[in-house]
Amino acid sequence: MRLLYTFSIYLYLVIIRVVAFFDNKARLWSDGRKDFLPRLKSKLEIENLQGDPIIWFHCSSLGEFEQGRPVIEKIKTSFPKFRILLTFFSPSGFEIRKNYDRADWVFYLPLDTPGNARKFVQIVNPVMVFFVKYDYWFNYLNELKLKDIPVLLISAVFRPSQYFFQWYGAWFRKQLNAITWFFVQNEISHSLLKTIGMDNAFITGDTRFDRVAEIASAKKDFPLIKEFCGNARVLIAGSTWEEDENILIPFIHGDFLKMKFIFAPHDTGSGRIQKLCDRIGKSFIKYSELTSENSNTAKILIIDTVGILAYLYRHATIAYIGGGFGVGIHNIQEPITFGIPVFFGPNFHKFKEAVDLISQGGAFSIRTTTEMIQPVSKLISDPEYYSKASAVCRSYVDQNKGSTEKIFQEIIKLGLFPVNQEHDSQINRYQSNGLI
Repeated sequence: MRLLYTFSIYLYLVIIRVVAFFDNKARLWSDGRKDFLPRLKSKLEIENLQGDPIIWFHCSSLGEFEQGRPVIEKIKTSFPKFRILLTFFSPSGFEIRKNYDRADWVFYLPLDTPGNARKFVQIVNPVMVFFVKYDYWFNYLNELKLKDIPVLLISAVFRPSQYFFQWYGAWFRKQLNAITWFFVQNEISHSLLKTIGMDNAFITGDTRFDRVAEIASAKKDFPLIKEFCGNARVLIAGSTWEEDENILIPFIHGDFLKMKFIFAPHDTGSGRIQKLCDRIGKSFIKYSELTSENSNTAKILIIDTVGILAYLYRHATIAYIGGGFGVGIHNIQEPITFGIPVFFGPNFHKFKEAVDLISQGGAFSIRTTTEMIQPVSKLISDPEYYSKASAVCRSYVDQNKGSTEKIFQEIIKLGLFPVNQEHDSQINRYQSNGLI
C-alpha cells in the first residue's frame, strides 16, 4: 500500500508541474520547492551554529497556521532557546506568512516521497514535530517514527466518514501509530480514535478560539475602512466563492436595509477580483484604490489584498462566511469573537461551532437570497433580538478559549520537552505555580 501511496504522490507532482504552466498558484507551489533540501541544509548550518534544538511545525495552509500559531508563540515565549521551523504545503499559507517573525525558518514542505522525508528529517533532526488539524504525510510520519521523534497532532478533528474508519482503511489506521499524541477538538474525535485502538489522545479544544480572541484584543486599525463604514450598518462577506455571491449580490442590489457591504473573496487574484467587480457592476470601490476623498462615494468595498479580513469584523453588523455551497464553510470564529451574528450556506454540518451556534441563535444557514432577507431584517430592526444573538456569539468564544494552555500543560506533564538547565528551570516554575 505504501508503494501505491508513494506512486500517487509522484503522479500529483507530474500533474502540478503541467498545471504550473497555466496557473500561478501551481507555479508558486512548484518553484518554492526547487533545490529545497540544499537551501534548507545551508540555512540551518549558517543560522544554527550552536545546535539549538529545533521544533518543526507543519501547516497545510493559512487556516491551519492560524490554529498552530498560538502554540508556536506559547513555546517561543516560554522556551526561547528552542528554534522553530515552520513548513507549509500550500502557497496560500507560505506566501502570506513567509516572513512570520516567531519562526526561525519558514519553508515549503518538500513532496512526501521516501527520499525527501529521509533527507528532510536527517537535515532538520527535530526534537519534536507538530502537525495541525488533519494534514497527514505518511512517508514523513514513517521516517519520524523510525527516528523515534515525538509527533503531536493539535486541534485534530476526526469524523466517521474519514478513511481511517472505513472497511478499506486498515493501512491508513496503521499509519496513525506514528503519531505520539493526539490533541483533539471534541469528544466525537476522541471516541472515534478509541474505536480503532488509539488511546493516546486528549480533548483540548480548538486553538482557533485563542487566536481570534487575540485578534479581537489587538485592535488593529484601518482608518480608511473605518471612514468607509462611518455610522452605517455593515455586512462583511468573508472568504466568499461565486456560489455565495449568487446569494449576496441580489441582496445588495435590492438595497433592502440601506446597508454598506465589504466583500473579501477567498481568492484575491486579479482575475477573480475583476470578475467580482463586473458582477457587482455599480457603486463599488476596491481597497487598493480607497482614499479619504473617495471613501464615502460607494456602498460596496472589495478587499483585494490578504491578511486583514480577521481585523475588519469589528466594523461589521452582520457577517456572511463563504464556502457553505462547496465542501464546507470557512472560519466563523473570526466574526463571532466580536459578537457578530453570522450567516453561511447549507454545508456546515461538519463544523461543531456552526451547529452549536445555529441551535443557540447566533448563526443562520441560508440557501437563497429570499431566505436571507427575513433574519437579517429582524436582526437590524429588533435591537433585543440582535443583542441576544451577539451575546450568544461572544459567550461561545469565551467558553471555548484556553486550548493552547491545555495543550502546553499536557506536553510538559508528558515530559516531551527535551530539557537542559534553562528549560528545566522554566518547567519547575510552572510546577511551583501549580500550572501542571
